[in-house]
Amino acid sequence: MIRWIRQQLGFDPPHQSDTRTVYIANKFPQHGHYIPQRFADNRIISSKYTIWNFIPKNLFEQFRRIANFYFLIIFLVQLMIDTPTSPITSGLPLFFVITVTAIKQGYEDWLRHKADNEVNGAPVFVVRSGSLVQTRSKNIRVGDIVRVAKDETFPADLVLLSSDRAEGTCHITTASLDGETNLKTHYAVPETAVSQSVSRLESLQAVVECQQPEADLYRYHSQSDHRNPPHTVRSENLLLRGARLKNTKEIFGVAVYTGMESKMALNYKCKSQKRSAVEKSMNTFLIIYLGILLFEAILSTILKYAWQAENKWDEPFYNQKTDQERNSSQILKFISDFLAFLVLYNFIIPISLYVTVELQKFLGSFFIGWDLDLYHEESDQKAQVNTSDLNEELGQVEYVFTDKTGTLTENEMQFRECSINGIKYQEINGKLTYVFVCVYTFQNGEEELFLKAVSLCHTVQISYDQTDGPGDPFSHANGFSPQMEYYASSPDEKALVEATKSCLSARRYKLLHVLEFDANRRRMSKGLRTLVVACRHFSADEYQEVDRRLHEARTALQQREERLVEVFNFIEKDLELLGATGVEDKLQDKVQETIESLRLAGIKVWVLTGDKHETAVSVSLSCGHFHRTMNILELVQQKSDRECAEQLRRLARRYNTLLVQGPPVQRVVTQDHVIQHGLVVDGASLSLALREHEKLFMEVCKNCSAVLCCRMAPLQKAKVSHLTPCPITLAIGDGANDVSMIQEAHVGIGIMGKEGRQAVRNSDYAIARFKFLAKLLLVHGHFYYIRIATLVQYFFYKNVCFITPQFLYQFFCLFSQQTLYDSVYLTLYNICFTSLPILVYSLFEQLVHPHVLQSKPALYRDISKNSLLSFKTFLYWTFLGFCHAFVFFFGSYILMGEDTTLMGNGQVSVSPASLPSSLLFSYSRSCVSVAGLLLC
Repeated sequence: MIRWIRQQLGFDPPHQSDTRTVYIANKFPQHGHYIPQRFADNRIISSKYTIWNFIPKNLFEQFRRIANFYFLIIFLVQLMIDTPTSPITSGLPLFFVITVTAIKQGYEDWLRHKADNEVNGAPVFVVRSGSLVQTRSKNIRVGDIVRVAKDETFPADLVLLSSDRAEGTCHITTASLDGETNLKTHYAVPETAVSQSVSRLESLQAVVECQQPEADLYRYHSQSDHRNPPHTVRSENLLLRGARLKNTKEIFGVAVYTGMESKMALNYKCKSQKRSAVEKSMNTFLIIYLGILLFEAILSTILKYAWQAENKWDEPFYNQKTDQERNSSQILKFISDFLAFLVLYNFIIPISLYVTVELQKFLGSFFIGWDLDLYHEESDQKAQVNTSDLNEELGQVEYVFTDKTGTLTENEMQFRECSINGIKYQEINGKLTYVFVCVYTFQNGEEELFLKAVSLCHTVQISYDQTDGPGDPFSHANGFSPQMEYYASSPDEKALVEATKSCLSARRYKLLHVLEFDANRRRMSKGLRTLVVACRHFSADEYQEVDRRLHEARTALQQREERLVEVFNFIEKDLELLGATGVEDKLQDKVQETIESLRLAGIKVWVLTGDKHETAVSVSLSCGHFHRTMNILELVQQKSDRECAEQLRRLARRYNTLLVQGPPVQRVVTQDHVIQHGLVVDGASLSLALREHEKLFMEVCKNCSAVLCCRMAPLQKAKVSHLTPCPITLAIGDGANDVSMIQEAHVGIGIMGKEGRQAVRNSDYAIARFKFLAKLLLVHGHFYYIRIATLVQYFFYKNVCFITPQFLYQFFCLFSQQTLYDSVYLTLYNICFTSLPILVYSLFEQLVHPHVLQSKPALYRDISKNSLLSFKTFLYWTFLGFCHAFVFFFGSYILMGEDTTLMGNGQVSVSPASLPSSLLFSYSRSCVSVAGLLLC
């Protein structure tokens, strides 16, 4: 805190220059004038409050709410002026609401503190004083040499100094950062790669000069000064916090970015406060009721002065005014009376509405986690609620934006078929099959060369769970075993190598006869991820030249990437086509049924994927996102704004033409498959469309029942989910590259898949499989919305019923600001007398059986567009409240009849002190009793 204050005042600027100098092992210069730079510690902070700022910060946030701020003003008015009710009537409910809300928010923040402490307190090993010392993650400093073992995550951004591998390489996965499950190879700085012992690392005298922290995960440039000349350090030498070490026993790295300055922390986007449509409606209704309150207070004040201006209304004997009161300013007196009426009627605003709603959401959210239908037995995962503020929003979704790989599919690549020399082969039971010959031995070498290329040209690493003692590390090379694990730079490579290793496990390649077909005319199966395999033959001299150029490019200190690209372009030309492979990423269970249910519920589904056009369309067709009879519109391969705009206009005209020229039945039945349209757009065309033609693009999209966006970057996914701010949107994905999309949508759902937990941690809800989305929306969303809509309308209704008799009573007491109700009733009516019944109702009410809601998705449309909280419905409840208030008041008045304790001149036959306890108390008790019977 002190450091932050000093930075704000300019005494302690966080960075003095555009670069930072990191002394390895914190060996600072011992001669000359040296001022060490100050860096952030290695703590990760995701919590919102601290012990010191919780009370002021939480109070500030709570009083930003209209109802809380209003009751605070009323409470202060009651303290300042003489009002007909005690300040306790407003202060006690306000204190109760603020306290309950603070406890709930404090508990949620305590959970965030607990998660932070687990990360910050994780044990790590650092090299200090010539030995390995165990410490906590939060104690790592910039310049520390850190040891990381296999399967551990990197506690900070490290420059790789050395590994247990002789070549100084290591393999990592970055699923928690960018959602990629593939294996990446990183290299140690050449000058330090041989320093594989603690003693040698301790003796290092080196400096890393790098740029200040930035969010780009793939950009890093620095220099390490180790016995001149300096070596250029690039992104392949940097290990990012959150990544995991794989297939490498241990590595040593120097920390260059720590804590909130690490690239992972800089890429973390703070979740914006999402507000549901119900909360927005509540705020609108509160403003309307505030207007009603002001109208009643102003009218009562005017009528008081109008009636008391007549001489016949003399001051009663028991309320004679002093000379000072008679001679006081009329303006101040008018304002004082107005404030008194405002306090008298202020209970028309339901102070306990917010706390009851929050309590209902918090308790109701447990039903999602308890639902066994949302439990996935194979992975032992149940549904998870990260925020309970959006429960009712699940019943208002109009658009679903979904990722494809890992969300609609299993993200488990399996080799299915290949094409060699124009002939198609399929994989069945671990062997390649094709037509014509039962047992076939390769004669021309084409098939053998193809399989060798697939088997050898890859980045797959094999890891063995070795036991202590001698053993052959290649004992499982000819087959698969539980001890062998494959790591690859892409899931496609892993599937191909597993398949070819299986097919090549026999000494003689065999192809089995299954069926006959014209292979030259038959294309690869649709929906497969395809990869073309080609080769180029080099002579010995050519190979030596290529090897020399590659070595020079890889060891270049300047423009390394450009020189490598140049060499690769030289190698990859004049290639000879060998064939193509087809890998399947199969659909998850019941994806097609889920998408169909969402469509019948009136929800439009958009698929956003990074896959190529053909694969994405095939998967959309196979999962039911696109129907075979659907008219497919395309916006792909657009090169300029002008070309894109013209294509959009053609699509709009085509849609209108088809709709006008279609048969009458098609024009009426708009949900029929024949009239439906699907749109396919790629990332490049989408960028052009959103640049200057967003309105035209959205017009085309709104006319389509399904939209498929392919070749999408993560930021484009977020931009698409932000295109429709008015309809309620839901984004669902499983990878870290889906986080921005999840956070931009009104409701974000993470899939507990194989791409890390980043999407789950940043989502509002998390489920194990896409199929659970149907029940989450159609059942839980339906229940949540109806329950909370009824709760909100009821709260406003019951307060109208309660306080309107107070207003009517003023006509019978000459607007003397006499209260109708006892202070106990005013204090406890909202927080005790009427909150529990509606809370129980809003937790357990089921108007329709869950099985009916799932079997009839069209029922979801009945509650769409916030229909139960529309202005028309709100007016109905308000009108009903006023009608019942008249019944309560005049019903009680008639039941009591003429009270004989009052004489004609206003005097009573009993002691004046008995007036409030005899008449007003009994009358208010009658009103409250009647109201309570009817409301409950």
